[in-house]
Order: sequence, then C-alpha cells, then structure tokens
Amino acid sequence: MRLKKTSKGLIGVDITSATVKLIELKRSDSRFQVESYAVRPLREGAVVERRIRDMDEVAEAIARAVEHARPSARQASIAVPASAAITKTLTLPASLNDSEIEARIRLESDKHIPFPFSEVAFDFQRLGLNARYGDQQDVLLVACRQQDVSQLSEAVRHAGLEATAVDVETFAMERAFGELRHQLPVRGSDDDCVALVDIGATMNAFHVLREGRVIYSRDTVFGGRQLTEEIRTRYGLSIEEAGLAKKRGGLPEDYQTQVLDPFIDTLVQQVGRSLQLYYTAGRKHEVKRLMLAGGSSVIPGLSERLAQDSGMDVVVANPFLNMKVNPRIDIQTLASDAPAMLTACGLAMRARS
Repeated sequence: MRLKKTSKGLIGVDITSATVKLIELKRSDSRFQVESYAVRPLREGAVVERRIRDMDEVAEAIARAVEHARPSARQASIAVPASAAITKTLTLPASLNDSEIEARIRLESDKHIPFPFSEVAFDFQRLGLNARYGDQQDVLLVACRQQDVSQLSEAVRHAGLEATAVDVETFAMERAFGELRHQLPVRGSDDDCVALVDIGATMNAFHVLREGRVIYSRDTVFGGRQLTEEIRTRYGLSIEEAGLAKKRGGLPEDYQTQVLDPFIDTLVQQVGRSLQLYYTAGRKHEVKRLMLAGGSSVIPGLSERLAQDSGMDVVVANPFLNMKVNPRIDIQTLASDAPAMLTACGLAMRARS
C-alpha cells in the first residue's frame, strides 16, 4: 500500500504522550492562515513512546479538539513517529519513471525493508540525478508498517475526520522549520547548523538541522512531566493542580530554588551533553544557534540559561509568527501554545492552495 498523498485543505493532528494537538491551515496568497486549532490533554498511559495504547481515549481527545476548534475542513494529515519509519536513499537508473520505480521497490523490497512487504505502507520521491553518476537518479524511499498507519487513521476517523495524508514526524518538523528560520538571528552563512530542542512531556529531542534538513538526532527521557510530578509531591497537589500551577505560578517561595532551578540545570546539562555527542560523532559543521520547542520550552529562565551556558543565540519557536490568524482565534493563547505545535503545523502545511 502506498502512503497517502495530500489533498486540498488539511488539519494537522499530532498525537503525543500528553496531548492531542490539532491545527487547520489554509493558503492565503503566498502565506498560510491559521483557521482553527485546539490542544486537548490525554490520560497518562494512553500513548506510550508515540504509540497508541488506548484507542478510545485518543479518539475521544481528538473529538474534543475537533469540537473546540470547529474546523471547516475534514481532511487530516497524520504522522508516524520517526522511530517507526524507514528512510533510505536509493540509487536507480535515471531512465526509470514512477511506475517503474515502484515496481523496482516492490521487487527488491527485501533489500530495503526488514519486514514482509504485504505489511508495508511506503512512498518515494525523486531527488534528482546522482551527483557522481549522470545516468543514475537518487530516490528517497519511506516505509513503515501498515498497522501504524491504520491505527492513526482509525483514531482520527472516530473523531469524524479523514486521514488523507500520512507523513513522518521528522519531515513535518523540517517543513515547520521553514517558517522558523527567519526568526533566528543571522550568524554567518545560511547553511549554518541550528540545534532544535523539543521538550515534551516525557522526552526531550535534540535535533541538528543544516540547510533545513535534520542531520543528527538524539532523544533523552526527561521532560516537563518530571517538573509537574515534583511540584505535585513537594506541595501536596493533584497532578491537574500541579500542571496548572506550573503554568500560572502562585507556588511557595522555595519553588524557584528547590524545584525550578534544579529542573533547568538538568535540561541545560542534557542539551550540553547532546551537543557534545554531536561533535564526538565526527560532525564538522558548527552549531551556532539554538531554537527551543515543546510545551516546556517557555519555562521562565530556561532560554536565558541555555544562552549563557552555550554562548549561542537562543530563540523560542513560534511557527505562526508570520501567518495570518482567523479573528475568532485568541492570539495570546495561540502564541503560548505555539512552541508545542511544530509537528502539527508541519503536517497542516501540506495543504495546497
């Protein structure tokens, strides 16, 4: 089965371990316009390591997000996690057309895909002629298990949406990064590397991008939920109360020194470690700028500490900064949620004019 292509007017749906994020984008001349969006929480354990464990909970959360956002479109774009996808660049004769490339992939699937081809969803894209051999072309192959696509499609279908496009999270993030590049301070040439740190509920992902493409990634099991849990246990709150207190403040005076500062220290150390491992892996391109994303990226003092420790320019991501916004959307609420919306935004950016 081929991965599904995009159609006009898409809703990006990003399902993480803590929330469901939904955003509808439309083309408006040469720019995008945010038509609707919503973020809804998930019960702990409903999604584990980006895999759905409780379909009913996820489907209900998507339905709540749809009810709140009231999107005009019903076509959804979804993404399989990068860990579930296989991406390879194949070198094939330049004379092959799309049908012949597909037939070649099917014939030689056992060389590229480590599970039965009958269980595979795949797609490919021509990348142009090979740099060394003029009679060859480079072709990007992307494949995953069909059950991963079916599970995500089922979740959005239960909420009244149709999954008309399937992507890989990494590609969606790269697409969203195209909207973010202009927000970074200019340093050297345009091909300088940028570190993107996505701080989620249970994981923080460290990516290095060069010329808009991910060239290095590392995941660490540490995220905003650890801070919420520390608030809960120290101050005797429920998990919901702790989550609200983390966002709104009003905690005792020792919160900064006893809870927040140690959390920031750990995050800064992990980013430094990831950067060190990037260079240890033999990467020669210097990282000069850093962008923060994810729900915990806006923690007070985090960006300043990272800038101080790394010596780099640090910016908090907002993919909607230069987009038009439907007047019915609260701009301030959208801006506060923006750093966590990169994948959903990248998915919705597949919408055609």
